[in-house]
Amino acid sequence: MSARPTRFVLLCSLAALSLLSSCKKAQPTLSLLVWEGYADPSFIQGFEAKCQCKVTAAYMGSSDELVAKLRGGASSNYDVISPSSDVATMLSRSGLVAPLDLTKIPNYSELSPTLTSKPLVKQNGKVYGVPLTWGPNPLLYDIGAISRAPESWADLWDPKFADKLAFWDDLSTMYMAAQVLGFGKPDPTAIYNLSDAQLEQVKQKLIALKPNIRKLWTTGGELTNLFQNHEVVAAMGWPLVTNQLRRSGIPIEEEIPSEGTTGWIDHLMITSSSENKELAYQLLNYLISAQAQKQLSDVTGYIPANPKAALMMTSDQRRSLHLDDLNNYQRRIVFWQDVPRRAKYTEIWNEVKASQ
Repeated sequence: MSARPTRFVLLCSLAALSLLSSCKKAQPTLSLLVWEGYADPSFIQGFEAKCQCKVTAAYMGSSDELVAKLRGGASSNYDVISPSSDVATMLSRSGLVAPLDLTKIPNYSELSPTLTSKPLVKQNGKVYGVPLTWGPNPLLYDIGAISRAPESWADLWDPKFADKLAFWDDLSTMYMAAQVLGFGKPDPTAIYNLSDAQLEQVKQKLIALKPNIRKLWTTGGELTNLFQNHEVVAAMGWPLVTNQLRRSGIPIEEEIPSEGTTGWIDHLMITSSSENKELAYQLLNYLISAQAQKQLSDVTGYIPANPKAALMMTSDQRRSLHLDDLNNYQRRIVFWQDVPRRAKYTEIWNEVKASQ
């Protein structure tokens, strides 16, 4: 007879434990593979609190690194990625990213029509990405070390810069050399579709620059350190680096040289293999909201895709982001686009790096 109450108590205890465990559901986690600054706690914590989730981020150093990881089977490790405009088109065709249901991204309607009207992330009537930020690859220089600002990228071949420059370990350094050689005239976008003969000239031009290159950097943090340690006096960089250096007291200036420069439009995409697509949609909508866009610009120095973010900025910040003269500023930037012969470009770039 005594076994009955014992068994009843045991069953009740098990039921209570089961109920308790069902209430303690595992916190959902979103995994990101993005550029530096795109998962900064200053705005990501707000999303985590709002959606009761956790966001983890890995950072990439180049578009090619992103593509290599996704094609290497790592796409299942990430829910959201932030490809630049040089690989966004290819990814839209790849099957690695999911077409978007824009009804789940109501803030999409607030984005700049100049950005959303571009065909970069559109295939067969479907949209695969939302623009997040955009900006140039400017020339950065330390005004404490350089008395007169370089006016042209071509100035950086001067022997006085021996072992004092840094360039990005990325195809954009090839685009810069192509601009110096005049291959962007009259069509600025021709630098993305160079012939074999032109690529050979770019290769030789960059090999001639190598004595002046102290370091090919791969992350913004690495370039920031090079300036802070006074190892370099000028570099091709990002506005993110300008922001970091100015905060640390380094007298850095940013310039678009006479030839112009290349630039990028970064998009947010959801991977096809993501098991958290609904939460990923919420993140996309959050990050393109005016408030998050303003906070993102605070961190990165990049130009927001949502024009309403400007309403929350000071006049000085709007001026520093060129929001007061946006059309003229954009004309000096040749935005990255799909490179049909990307494998050939990469081959030439590797030959430049391997040369003695």
